[in-house]
Amino acid sequence: MILCQLYIINNPNKLLIGPHTPVSQYMSKAVRREESFSSGKLSLFDVIIVGSGPAGYTAGIYTSRAKLKTLLITGSLPGGQLMTTSEVENYPGFPNGIFGPELMMNMRQQAERFGTVAVDDEVVKVDFRRRPFELSTNAETYKAEAVLVCTGASPRKLGIKGEDSFAGRGVSYCATCDGPFFKGEDIVVVGGGDTALEEATFLTKFGKSVKIVHRRDSLRASKILQDKAFENPKIEFLWHHVVVDIQGNKKVASIVVSDVESGKVRTITAGGLFVAIGHDPNTGIFKGQLELDEKGYIALKSNSATSVEGVFAAGDVHDYRYRQAITAGGFGCMAALDVEKWLVERQHHVNINTSASLYRSE
Repeated sequence: MILCQLYIINNPNKLLIGPHTPVSQYMSKAVRREESFSSGKLSLFDVIIVGSGPAGYTAGIYTSRAKLKTLLITGSLPGGQLMTTSEVENYPGFPNGIFGPELMMNMRQQAERFGTVAVDDEVVKVDFRRRPFELSTNAETYKAEAVLVCTGASPRKLGIKGEDSFAGRGVSYCATCDGPFFKGEDIVVVGGGDTALEEATFLTKFGKSVKIVHRRDSLRASKILQDKAFENPKIEFLWHHVVVDIQGNKKVASIVVSDVESGKVRTITAGGLFVAIGHDPNTGIFKGQLELDEKGYIALKSNSATSVEGVFAAGDVHDYRYRQAITAGGFGCMAALDVEKWLVERQHHVNINTSASLYRSE
């Protein structure tokens, strides 16, 4: 969260939501709403959105504007991965770019303006076997007629010294998002699968050179991607190597690699390190509750509907192909419309059944 802290320093009139920020200062209205439903006044919601970020906040905007009683439980990192991102240049509507945390704050404020109740907590247990659905956080248990899962996916990290401190300052997990910031730089990419080679090839458009560090002597990527990478004069491979350290002052200046066979260590000059070793969907609490695919992502059945009627999903929690803020926002919009339609149809069936029951009793 170094980026977030720097943002506050450089923008003292704007308050940032994050683990180190007194959320209550920013969330005065939301806190008052939270107090009201904690006391039992708003015990049942039309829809609970699990997870924030572009998908969750967009969904909240749509469901709240549709006059659905909406609770959004943000998760452990309110705003999602964009809270640890620097400038975002590829989100439409911002010709000069926008700081990732600021974009997320704007989305959250917009959702709240229409009535979304946002709670900074993490869902630790769900029960989709009973209706209304029950979701438990560290502090409360909430109920809803419908649930929209927007918990996203987390990039796998190397787990080495300097990785977290240089996040957003030369360390990235998305070439499409951050590649243009590394024009003329020497770049290092870690990985050996399709994603690593796709990102390395993409980064040659901007970087002076791209070195792919791989712990083995062969790649897992598809043959066509390997051929493209081998033929690209800007790409060089470091076989049998792993990254063990990241060095620099205010930003990445060099990468320390180690030969896994000889143990020999050397330092490589680099302005950027792209980690492309995969993502893990944040679906742990849904195992046994929702159908997941072989990669652990939520399996969609029809549009945004999951294997449980009344439970929907949006964003990177099911989308492992695109993983962009704009696509996550689009999925959030679509899922919110699906939720609204499902609730309206369900209420219509309830009304018909109630009328039929009353008619028979007469």
